[in-house]
Amino acid sequence: MEKDPVLGNGGLGRLMACFLDSTAAMGFPGHGNGIRYKYGLFEQKIVNNEQVEVADNWLKNGDYPFEIRNKEKGVVVKYGGEVVTTEVEGKTVFLQKNYEPILAVPYDIPVQGFHNNTVNSLRLWSAEPVEEFDLETFNQGQFLKAVQRKSDAEAISQILYPSDAGFEGRLLRLKQEYFFVAAGLKRIIRRYKKQHDGSVEGFQDHIIIHINDTHPAMAVPELMRLLMDEEGLGWDEAWKITTETITFTNHTVLPEALEKWPIDMMKKLLPRVYQIIEEINRRFLVETNQKYPNDEARNYSCSILQDGDVHMANLSIIGSHSVNGVAALHSKILREETFRGFYELMPEKFTNVTNGVTQRRFMFSANPKLRTLINDKIGTEWNEACEMEKLEQLVQFKDDEDFLDAMSAVKLENKERLAKYIEKTQDLKINPNSIFDIQVKRIHEYKRQLLNILHVMHLYNSLKENPDQEFVPKTFIFAGKSAPSYLYAKEVIRLINTVAEKINSDPDMKDRLNVVFLPNFNVSLAEIVYPAAEISEQISTAGKEASGTGNMKFMMNGAVTLGTLDGANIEILENVGDDNMYTFGITDKQVYEYTHNGGYRSFDYYEQDERIRKVLNQLIDGTYGGQPFTMIYDSLLLHNDSYFVLRDFADYARAQEEISSAYKDRKKWQQMSIENIAHSGVFSSDRSIEDYKNNVWKIK
Repeated sequence: MEKDPVLGNGGLGRLMACFLDSTAAMGFPGHGNGIRYKYGLFEQKIVNNEQVEVADNWLKNGDYPFEIRNKEKGVVVKYGGEVVTTEVEGKTVFLQKNYEPILAVPYDIPVQGFHNNTVNSLRLWSAEPVEEFDLETFNQGQFLKAVQRKSDAEAISQILYPSDAGFEGRLLRLKQEYFFVAAGLKRIIRRYKKQHDGSVEGFQDHIIIHINDTHPAMAVPELMRLLMDEEGLGWDEAWKITTETITFTNHTVLPEALEKWPIDMMKKLLPRVYQIIEEINRRFLVETNQKYPNDEARNYSCSILQDGDVHMANLSIIGSHSVNGVAALHSKILREETFRGFYELMPEKFTNVTNGVTQRRFMFSANPKLRTLINDKIGTEWNEACEMEKLEQLVQFKDDEDFLDAMSAVKLENKERLAKYIEKTQDLKINPNSIFDIQVKRIHEYKRQLLNILHVMHLYNSLKENPDQEFVPKTFIFAGKSAPSYLYAKEVIRLINTVAEKINSDPDMKDRLNVVFLPNFNVSLAEIVYPAAEISEQISTAGKEASGTGNMKFMMNGAVTLGTLDGANIEILENVGDDNMYTFGITDKQVYEYTHNGGYRSFDYYEQDERIRKVLNQLIDGTYGGQPFTMIYDSLLLHNDSYFVLRDFADYARAQEEISSAYKDRKKWQQMSIENIAHSGVFSSDRSIEDYKNNVWKIK
């Protein structure tokens, strides 16, 4: 009945919810810290085949019933002003004057452990004015100015990811990032001092502060500021505590996605924090240049301050004692490419923790009949005691015809449930006996929803040319949001919906080929989608996807992966074997070669492959309506196909044909499904958190 709190960005937000769930399930104190956005990411609607963003007012019915407001634990966060120095008892003291104060008020959401007495929390901070109303200004007749301070304050926690297309939007994002870090750290220190006789001594022995991607990277200089300016520690002591307290996970591969902020903006908004960043960088470069005196270019590439920007990933690495990627390949790319300079300097900091997902949400809750079926075969310890590795016992039943039939019946029931949802929301009847081939994730060029829909266009062409051919019925299902300003991704959404409209209205395709785009993908919808899937599309360009987590959710529910050798797909393959997964496409090494040394001509594939030539021409010749898909056509041919869609097209089509052939053998298909479920235990977030606990946080 509730509305989903859409407070995270796609898979990364869902990953953190999984991590909080596992931390509580494993019975040790781990707490989340974020912002209580009044409006979530956005509600996605499809109008005239295009994405339209509507404000996601998840709090429209009042407060969230599970949250507890704690105004007495509020913290004042300071922006702007200037820093003045004074001497107090022979020590230089830094004071921020004429600043803009904002009150951060915490709302705590309990996170209950599974079958235990642990209750951790997710603390979300809401921005409020320190003074509710400026009566004096109002009485002077300056009515708008009187309410300005209130609206400026509340804007900080108004919306997740405000557009950063202009200066004001970027400034607001920077305010948001400092806001929850400053408030969260202040409360952590206060609580620690309360438990330790008013002292911060030994802080790093009891507290770990984990930076999840670079949005909380301000934790490094802000912890230094609190320890020096408010607790009176010297630089060396504060730096030791900071670096031994902070750990950092990087969640991206793409260098262009690494966050940076203009120096001038940060200096004006956060003057004291910027001073500390400058000093951290100065000391780091002195040390680095001493170690590598003849390699200035390499040392400069590790600098926090470069070309007028503050590089947040560099700040996070320098200010932490552990840096990890989120899949084996991703961590390798971080060491050898993205952060190579840092790895050469401090190899001991780098490690890997492959992502995981909570089986309690994405299997137990979403697919209860599958859970019951497995309980009947191998007992209940695998789920009640959170021992997912015991799922491997399922392999011994892969020749049990009754079990295979029962598995098949559960899958069909889940498919029928999704089919009913599609009929109810889209007025479209689909064939529950067709293959459900599903790709749900953020819409992005590197995730290659485009490769998927171009192949669908080819299948449609083939069926129209040869309607009597033997064809295994297929339903292709897409879901995912594009960033509001990401025009290319929005064109891909328009293409998917335009192709769907044409195919679904063609009577020749009835019960043979359907295409569905499910708007506004969220966890509630995910719980219907994952259990119904038979093919899990994980087709990103090799070397571009950090890990993926949808691949794990599909696997737990018995879907078979169709994927490139990218992210955690590689580890899925290692666990299930190539008899139980379909792989295709060029490798990350080939992508690297093409990207750095050239040699790829997309036009060659257009000329040599009639299937490609036909579908690309259809993008602009009016086959799919009067408004051509010129941006997509140009990107593939004029701009040489940056994500190698055409290079991988033939191999992808080959893999799809193999899937169709295998699907005809119902016993073989169910055995593949069982193998995937049986080996999914390693992709539980319980295992991820165990790895963090032992290898990163060193919790005894």
